[in-house]
Amino acid sequence: MTQVDVVLIGRNEGARLVAALASVTGQARQVVYVDSGSTDDSVAQAEAAGALVVNLDMTRPFTAARARNAGFDALSDPQFVLFIDGDCALVPGFIDAARAHLQAHPDLALVTGWRAEIHRDASIYNALCDWEWHRPAGTIDACGGDMMVRGAVWAALGGMNPNVIAAEDDEFCTRARKAGWRLERLPIGMTRHDAAMLRFGQWWARAVRTGHGFAQVGHLHPEYFVTQRRRVLVYGLAMPALAVLGLVTFWPLSVLALASYPLNHMRTLRGLVRDGVRPAEARRFAALLTLSKLPNMIGMARFHLRRLRRADMRIIEYK
Repeated sequence: MTQVDVVLIGRNEGARLVAALASVTGQARQVVYVDSGSTDDSVAQAEAAGALVVNLDMTRPFTAARARNAGFDALSDPQFVLFIDGDCALVPGFIDAARAHLQAHPDLALVTGWRAEIHRDASIYNALCDWEWHRPAGTIDACGGDMMVRGAVWAALGGMNPNVIAAEDDEFCTRARKAGWRLERLPIGMTRHDAAMLRFGQWWARAVRTGHGFAQVGHLHPEYFVTQRRRVLVYGLAMPALAVLGLVTFWPLSVLALASYPLNHMRTLRGLVRDGVRPAEARRFAALLTLSKLPNMIGMARFHLRRLRRADMRIIEYK
């Protein structure tokens, strides 16, 4: 039977890391925990759970991609590697199902499953995350950082791009597809996640980070995130610019530009309800999704400014 190893990454996750470690104990040949400068007892907890601890070099800008690469490099003869974040708990049964599926389908580079929020109803932001995680099963273009990957594929592709600070998983998946591999999401639970996103400011920062990912991955792979970047440019840049221009030239232009937002909200709302989201919740989701184009635009602009200045790509934290 092909061996499965686990790589956990985290920083100051506290009880979340304890739960993550407990959820994988006894299910893998090797468990590696990569710590990114924690000031709590994360390292001690990981060692107590029997994990091999790798302390990431924090003299260089941190990225989750760097942490996952370091975890993989610490494994001995990795065959199938399960990557999960330190704020996630593994769902029982996933390792066996994922391993069997990879063994049965040699054209697959990786498999993933469904992530769900532990405290979904703690805030509208957590609920929105939970909705975002639940994507259709089957062949996919990309997935989040929770995935089981063939060690040979990871090594051949050189792992994740350490300079990508957001959507690094999308970027890795894109390279895997370009190399001829297939990716698949199984219709089963994989991890239980704790976003702990309770304030508007956290949601805004996460949306800025998302925009940075759209721009950076789109810069590396121009065919990817095309629709997302176009929407951000329209509602995060063009419409606000027209609204301001209309104030000093022709005021109806401002009215038309601002009217695009309730229209976008209505269109998004209809799509959410059609997908089964409860109307009351769908209205709030639609409002956040409509508003998100503004912080997304900030994130896209931040990436390009950093790129032109040749500045370090530093992470944008929301927790």
